Amino acid sequence: MSDDIALVTGASSGLGEAFCRALASRCKRIIAVARRGAALEALAAELAGEVEVIPVVADLASIEGNARTLEALRQRGPVSILVNNAGFGALGPFAESAITAQQAMVSVHIDATINLCRAALPFMREQGGGYIINVGSVLALAPLPGTAVYSATKAFLANFSAVLQEEERPHGIRVQCLCPGLTRTGFHEAEGFSGSGPGEFPEAMWMQPDAVVAHSLAALAHEEVIVVPGEVNQQMAREALQRQLDLV
Repeated sequence: MSDDIALVTGASSGLGEAFCRALASRCKRIIAVARRGAALEALAAELAGEVEVIPVVADLASIEGNARTLEALRQRGPVSILVNNAGFGALGPFAESAITAQQAMVSVHIDATINLCRAALPFMREQGGGYIINVGSVLALAPLPGTAVYSATKAFLANFSAVLQEEERPHGIRVQCLCPGLTRTGFHEAEGFSGSGPGEFPEAMWMQPDAVVAHSLAALAHEEVIVVPGEVNQQMAREALQRQLDLV
């Protein structure tokens, strides 16, 4: 992977930043996309000795942000590694939630992902292979009340990734939907996630971003599509699946 070019969204913190660090020694260039320009510049400076990082400041909830990201892919690619990690969430009953925030989740989790996949795939096919990692959530498999749109968008990513892998296998392209659980990224401490921070759940349920990313990259070698890191999360997914089967 030393000659690869990667594009990572949500790259300024959390799992996106961890993916950039993990891929630094394996790529010649990383196109790092996020809303926070200062954080991207700091990451680029830190990794300068290992890899060229191209900061792209873009909000993937907007048409302009998507266009800027697609243009960066065209100009600084083609990419052989695509990590669709950008995302956000909020807790609360759907009927009491602001519709604009729910629609923005659909834009970032679904629209931006399919746009980038569609733009990257022709180049990957031409190169004879590539890797796509769509970051979902264990809630795609085990949804909870208060996460209706968030869980649904992540379930879309799981199904989209599974079908895309079947379609792209003949072209040497591997597709994965990474479905982490509680991860120490700051995601659960953001506004809108009150009551779901580190102090609200047992220590055993939390994983570090670098451990989640390591699990994801290792799973690519085994062609796993739905990847759930951590025993606690795997058990949660199994129990949810069993409950669904019991209803059939």
